[in-house]
Amino acid sequence: MKLSFHLRYKTVWGETLHAVLYRAHATASERKINIPLSTQDGENWSGEIQILLKQPAELAYHYELRQGARVLRREWQSVPRSLYADPAASHYFLQDQWRALPEESWLYSSAVTDVFRRRETHPASPLKLFTRTLILRAQTPRPVPGQTLFVCGGAPELGGWNPQKALPMSEGEFNEWSLSLDADAVSCPLEYKFIIRVKDETLWEEGPNRLLYAPEIKNGEVWVQDDLRPRFTDPAPLRAAGAVIPVFSLRSEDGWGAGDFGDLEKLTDWAVRTGQRVIQILPINDTTLTRTWQDSYPYNAVSVYAFHPLYADVRRLPAADAKTAKRFEAERKKLNALPQIDYEAALRLKLERLQHAFAQEGKRVLASPEFRRFYLENEHWLPAYAMFCVLRDRYQTADFSAWPQHSFFSRGEMANFCAPYSPDYDEVCFWYYVQYILHAQLLAAVKRAREKGIILKGDIPIGISPHSVEAWTEKELFCLDAQAGAPPDDFSATGQNWGFPTYNWDVMARDGYRWWVRRFTHMARYFDAYRIDHVLGFFRIWEIPSHSVQGLLGQFSPALPMDAQEIESFGLPFKPEYLRPYISEQILFEKFGDLAKEVKKHYLAPAAQQGLYDLLPSYDTQRKIQAAFAGKTDEKSLRLQNELYALASNVLFVPDRKDASKYHPRISALSDAAFRALSQPEKEAFTHLYNEYFFRRHNQFWKDEAMKKLPALTQATRLLACAEDLGMIPDCVPDVLKELQMLSLEIQRMPKRLGDTFADTAHYPYLSVATPSTHDMSVLRGWWKETPALTRRFWNEVLGSPGEAPAEADGKTCEKILNQHLQSPAMLALISFQDWTSMDEKLRSKDPEAERINVPANPRHYWRYRMPMTLEKLLQEEAFNAKIRGMIESAKR
Repeated sequence: MKLSFHLRYKTVWGETLHAVLYRAHATASERKINIPLSTQDGENWSGEIQILLKQPAELAYHYELRQGARVLRREWQSVPRSLYADPAASHYFLQDQWRALPEESWLYSSAVTDVFRRRETHPASPLKLFTRTLILRAQTPRPVPGQTLFVCGGAPELGGWNPQKALPMSEGEFNEWSLSLDADAVSCPLEYKFIIRVKDETLWEEGPNRLLYAPEIKNGEVWVQDDLRPRFTDPAPLRAAGAVIPVFSLRSEDGWGAGDFGDLEKLTDWAVRTGQRVIQILPINDTTLTRTWQDSYPYNAVSVYAFHPLYADVRRLPAADAKTAKRFEAERKKLNALPQIDYEAALRLKLERLQHAFAQEGKRVLASPEFRRFYLENEHWLPAYAMFCVLRDRYQTADFSAWPQHSFFSRGEMANFCAPYSPDYDEVCFWYYVQYILHAQLLAAVKRAREKGIILKGDIPIGISPHSVEAWTEKELFCLDAQAGAPPDDFSATGQNWGFPTYNWDVMARDGYRWWVRRFTHMARYFDAYRIDHVLGFFRIWEIPSHSVQGLLGQFSPALPMDAQEIESFGLPFKPEYLRPYISEQILFEKFGDLAKEVKKHYLAPAAQQGLYDLLPSYDTQRKIQAAFAGKTDEKSLRLQNELYALASNVLFVPDRKDASKYHPRISALSDAAFRALSQPEKEAFTHLYNEYFFRRHNQFWKDEAMKKLPALTQATRLLACAEDLGMIPDCVPDVLKELQMLSLEIQRMPKRLGDTFADTAHYPYLSVATPSTHDMSVLRGWWKETPALTRRFWNEVLGSPGEAPAEADGKTCEKILNQHLQSPAMLALISFQDWTSMDEKLRSKDPEAERINVPANPRHYWRYRMPMTLEKLLQEEAFNAKIRGMIESAKR
């Protein structure tokens, strides 16, 4: 049997098109056949292959644009092209067009096809073949579950324009519709349209009638027209509301001091009762580095695949003996009664309970076919993770460089360490068991949520811990001598230093970003939507040198630094002293006041330039200053440390990490003393240079960087992609998100339009997530109290209320604000749990600060917020739950 591929795609010199053929639903390791296509004009491409089929088989294929051996672009594959090939046919002609991202790709996401508009998938089956066969294949998400796409045309065989006699198409893959016609029974050109029949009504596609011109088809041949896109508009755009809460914050009557995957099922019941359709959580990756409260930060992953043992629902484990159970119960009750999480005690108790269960049933579970299937699906990370955990606990540190053995990862050593004959095997198996239990419990929660029409939205952290499994096993993918963070913004005036290594994107690109694709594919097993943490990191990351504690001395990576000649072209003579901290008598007086004399004596030395000072070598970086003040918590020491940090960062330029002869203007330098010390002409020149560098220079460069990475990642799965696009946003970001149809994040108090004080919820884009606050912010009630002058403007201008704003946001005020978000055009309105309860003055906490989850300006913040009531009691709050349902129904979500 022969397959012929025909595709129209305009290329430039050096580019070639290829068809890639493989078995449908093949694994990544299965063989794929590359079929080079040829062209005479650089636009019309064709190629063919002879294959041997003894019985009908489902095949899949896609097209790639290449330059030599390098793949420049792949067509959209979230819904694969499939062909049920029958050896009864001698030749299939595939008349295709390049599959770009559909105009409404979100309707192809699993959030829609598996949950919101759940439809049953049908296994591919052979279409009826005739002596000469025409196959029409259309791609459209418009027929909702229970509806069918029809072909209606002028020919009698197509109903003679009578909708009741139209021919039904069959759906194979999601939103892929096919129909086979007897070429001997119809004459071309064939005039027709696609229709959807809804009870007694017929929906005709828009636009002129279609005309099909088929070539001459010989006996035994099949001609497939695969470039059809029916034109229907959606009368009711999909909109949904939901709640945002970390799993650890959930509380239940029989909980173990922190929320778990079992609690997600109770949260699903609450979502159903209130009409919500989305549950968004924070990352659930294992962060166990020290087994102290510092591991409570959920974005410092020790593994990008493994789940945190804290989230195991130990209530579902085999019952312990009476004496042990009594001891566990006493500890459980004590922890569950706490107003906030005791992270260390809760983790310790759960791990002890898991160890006990492993001793009871570990061998049986690990011998089961279900575990074996789980192991095979996760073999690329699970043994390395288990070995890491054993060594971390054995050597009492996750810093693998300090391990006396195995500090350098070896696959051979891992195979021996994890082998059944190894003395370490039992310890390894414990971590296999824990991850399998977590996997099974999360899948159960996801299954129940989907059955109830609720999607779970996960969170992909931008970074990994420098002491993580991935940094140990794949260190070539990371820049371990740099730190990722964020430049100064509304969250922190000195920037944020997350302590993560940055990515070596050049190395990652060599295999098509395999590492990231695996991460996204792993997420797709458990979620139907996801938040990409700090999506700006895919455009450029804020890279901070290892000697810095704060973020001010960072630089964007990748970026286009300036050499001295270019700097001088702006009218600013370049001086080496611009790279050194500018410390004058006036600065010392302003910052230290009565401590200035002590600072000069102990931390400074006179500089070569009269009247200026240099930091002593023992204190000339922020890390050295941090070390000098380690353990000192008195007010004076903290003041000295912070102001010395400020001196160390008081420069105009920072050298490029890769090329020391090039420089970046220091972020926020316009508000610092080094800038104020310039002459007026120098200030004007530096300001011009600064604005050019930060706001114009990189727009196309960063867009190109994002478009190298994001399409491959966001199209690797059918997850609904939502971007966290807050902070210092380059102009190119909205264009990229729009082009890739990723949902932006819209926050009323953080407007994106220059000059606005508040964002207008009524004009949010449809492809967006509307929310009053995030886990990195004060809750709505906390924000209300922060800046009274700003609150009054909001009260007068946004809520339209006269006079002074009340000091506290009462329930009615919070309800108005939430309603604005629900009524917005945004596809998703996701409200933090604390903001939902802000409407009810009996349910909300007395102190809004107690409801805050994170303070980004504090790198040592303890993440320990818990719901003030149990989920069981929340389900009984009939008036509150009815209020939420009414608001959501009124907003038509």
